[in-house]
Amino acid sequence: MQGRSFWVLAALAAIAWFLYSLLSGNGPDSPPRGNGGNASRQERNQNSLPQSKGTNSPLRDDGANSSAGNDGAAAQGFDFYVLSLSWSPSYCASEGPRADRQQCSSGRPYSFVAHGLWPQYESGYPQDCQIGDRYVPQEMISSVRDIMPSKGLIIHEWRKHGRCTGLSQSDYFSTLRRAYEGVTIPASFRNMTTSRDVDPMLVEKAFVAANPGLPAGGISVTCEDGYLQDVRICMTKDLQFRNCGEVDAAACRRRSVNMPPVR
Repeated sequence: MQGRSFWVLAALAAIAWFLYSLLSGNGPDSPPRGNGGNASRQERNQNSLPQSKGTNSPLRDDGANSSAGNDGAAAQGFDFYVLSLSWSPSYCASEGPRADRQQCSSGRPYSFVAHGLWPQYESGYPQDCQIGDRYVPQEMISSVRDIMPSKGLIIHEWRKHGRCTGLSQSDYFSTLRRAYEGVTIPASFRNMTTSRDVDPMLVEKAFVAANPGLPAGGISVTCEDGYLQDVRICMTKDLQFRNCGEVDAAACRRRSVNMPPVR
């Protein structure tokens, strides 16, 4: 009888120990403590760190020179404008038969025309913002054809850059006109009837001399295929000249480029 009682007590003790083990997490099916059962301290600390202020921001992508803005905040959060003045004869010469006929076959002697007014960040720029109307009415196109002679360019510039300013179409194109008219084209480039090879740095200096207040670090001359392409001038939101390091650093590095004659 005593032997039987001993085995009953032993069985009850074993059951009690098994139940205790399960409740305490030390049973045979519980994972071992440490990296195998829980995230390491390093992983936990890393996941708890706050993200940097610029992470996943819709306003900029500093890894490139552009950043697609897709909301009103992105459109209105830019820092300054870049007025791009295109030497029209270079465009017509480089594009040849592919050039826009409205600009290159109209018989009007275009020289520097408005390429665009671009909202810019201190680093990079927004583009293709999905706000505002994509459609540009004919009366709006006609209102700027004297300084921006290509219908296709007008529509393209509104869709790619204008919508990122947060301005209405009428305000954007009127701002573009005021920016264009606020720049004095050096006299030597107004009626060029013969082809000329020029130093891009001298072109910059000519614009600086003709426009009091324009800093040397606020203008950039670009080139492509051996032609002078654009003169890019940086302006504040109220269209005052200003410096712009990233734009200035992207200037043409050639010693000589061609400026075809005005047609």
